[in-house]
Amino acid sequence: MRVATFALDACILLLVVGTAAAQDRMPPIPKDKMTEAQRKAFDEVTSGPRGAGGAEGPFVPLLRSPELMSRLQMTGEYLRFHNTIGSKLTEFVILLTARQWTQQYEYDVHQVNGLKAGVKQETISAITEGRRPAGMAADEEIVFDFCSELRQNQSVSDATYARAVSKFGEQGVIDMTGLVGYYTTLAMIMNVARSPLPDGKKAPLAPFPH
Repeated sequence: MRVATFALDACILLLVVGTAAAQDRMPPIPKDKMTEAQRKAFDEVTSGPRGAGGAEGPFVPLLRSPELMSRLQMTGEYLRFHNTIGSKLTEFVILLTARQWTQQYEYDVHQVNGLKAGVKQETISAITEGRRPAGMAADEEIVFDFCSELRQNQSVSDATYARAVSKFGEQGVIDMTGLVGYYTTLAMIMNVARSPLPDGKKAPLAPFPH
């Protein structure tokens, strides 16, 4: 009887812990509850190229620090929409970064955007599973190696750097590095805030084994 009671108590505890772990720590702030600075930051991001998407995802927790949100979203607008490596490779970098951080919201949004931008489904499937994609285009291989080394080694080798500069130029290398940094920042913020997926969405990523 004691063993059965202990097992039941353990199951209940795990259920409670699991529920708490999934709880959104920083839910949306109603517009009528926003400070003037928050309303200004909210209007800036939703009036830009993100449109209504600027009211979702990372911008929900970021609104707690409206000046940071305002400055960060301008950097993100350049990196996502105006950088020099193009939309397909931009989405490729975002997917690699979201996979690294197991950031469900970021990955859910950008696997759709990646397909639209020209990233192949088999490439996205491999990233989802944590594998090196087979059959990558030459520019994707350069980006994959660059991002992998940057993540694992906190730098890149001379050979990988030279390939990236040869393909994208120095500005492209900086833009690509900035993309990794920006989407890492958003992933960390959403992981800390436990930002949820939209209702009805299934988490696309399994945790990496540790």
